[in-house]
Amino acid sequence: MIGNIRLPEILFIVLIILLLFGARRIPDLMKNLGKGISSFKQGLNDITKDTEAKQPESEKGKNEQTDA
Repeated sequence: MIGNIRLPEILFIVLIILLLFGARRIPDLMKNLGKGISSFKQGLNDITKDTEAKQPESEKGKNEQTDA
């Protein structure tokens, strides 16, 4: 059902979005969406760094030996 979206359906969806939000608010919505995505990615990177920092030294040595 979703795979059958053609140009007329896409134009209809865009028209509804324009009517709901207005042409002036859409750039602000997209900018905020981009900021949210980059903040989410930054949070994921911070979690990865924290888990690597908390990894015990014995496991770090094993991972370095197997990577080489």
